[in-house]
Amino acid sequence: MDKPKLLSVIIPFFNEQAVIAECHKRIQQTLDKLDMETEILYVNDGSIDNSLSILVDLITHDPRIKIIDLSRNFGKEIAMTAGLDKAIGDAVIVIDADLQDPPELMIDMVAAWHEGFDVVYAKRTERKGESFAKKATAKLFYKIINKISDCNIPENVGDFRLMSRQAVDALNQVRERKRFMKGLFAWIGFPQKAIEYSRDPRFAGETNWNYRKLTTFAIEGISAFTQEPLRLATYAGFITALTAFILGAYFLVKTLIFGEVVQGFTTLITVILFFSGVQLLSIGILGEYIGHMFIESKQRPLYFIKQTYSAQNDT
Repeated sequence: MDKPKLLSVIIPFFNEQAVIAECHKRIQQTLDKLDMETEILYVNDGSIDNSLSILVDLITHDPRIKIIDLSRNFGKEIAMTAGLDKAIGDAVIVIDADLQDPPELMIDMVAAWHEGFDVVYAKRTERKGESFAKKATAKLFYKIINKISDCNIPENVGDFRLMSRQAVDALNQVRERKRFMKGLFAWIGFPQKAIEYSRDPRFAGETNWNYRKLTTFAIEGISAFTQEPLRLATYAGFITALTAFILGAYFLVKTLIFGEVVQGFTTLITVILFFSGVQLLSIGILGEYIGHMFIESKQRPLYFIKQTYSAQNDT
């Protein structure tokens, strides 16, 4: 392949004032080792701390910095999308600002790209600083989604990856509103390669991801990439209806032949509550998919940009 002209590095961030300067320092040192032109594209996802002002000051020291300041907090998936829309590099790397993913690994990613891979993703062999519960639930999530989805999503892989211009252009054609980027990265296909590494704890500050957000994220990911929950609800409804019919017929015949009256108030309440739970669960699953359809039907823009900053101009 021809010698690449430009590498774009996208860093979405939200309230990362404790780490953003160190993040840029390590990214800068890594990019200086690469024999290619680079741009560093920070996407401010509605931060309310001093992260943005710190980066604006850094522009005077590093003209490669470009900042996209979104009009509000749209979420990390949308912030990444904004960066991918604006990146112009022959290859694009996405990395978080918290330094759990080592920027130094970008050198190996570029080398793998030279070998002809369109997507090079970082696969975690260790997840330092994370609780056992978080690791276990993450592993369970990937086992479930890969079991019921037609698209295989690599386990223990985050958003840290390199993509060729061809892969980025393909991904940018997907404009769905409920965006599960880890699934979309895998869904576009193209030759992909994993690079293993040990993930570090956060350099500083606190994570913005709590269990409620992670649970919502998992539900949206599953509903975005498979219809299997709808089928499971159908199967559950069929099985419970068939069971109810068989039991009803049994008690009817028993009463007519033997003259016995059906007894067991506790059993009756338990059965009613069970069937009611199945119905509510099925309605909830159906509601998730209807909600996706509702969001997509409105066709709202994915994001709005309040201002951009660069060494050339501020707009």
